[in-house]
Amino acid sequence: MKEILRTNDAVLVSAVTALLDGAGIGHMLLDQNMSVLEGSLGVLPRRVLVADDELDDARRLLMDAGLGHELRPHTS
Repeated sequence: MKEILRTNDAVLVSAVTALLDGAGIGHMLLDQNMSVLEGSLGVLPRRVLVADDELDDARRLLMDAGLGHELRPHTS
């Protein structure tokens, strides 16, 4: 699994996970419960991970949706 997004923006996380769901791209949302515990300080961002073999498709999907600027740097 590779991290594709890290953000404190709950609306963005919701939009990204909806896009990934709609495209049938498997993903995991990490740190959601930790973000809730820390309150509204925004110290702990949520992370979205996708399977290694779907990473390129996920990145392309988010770039096509105009969210390319939110993506983590592409690493091998």
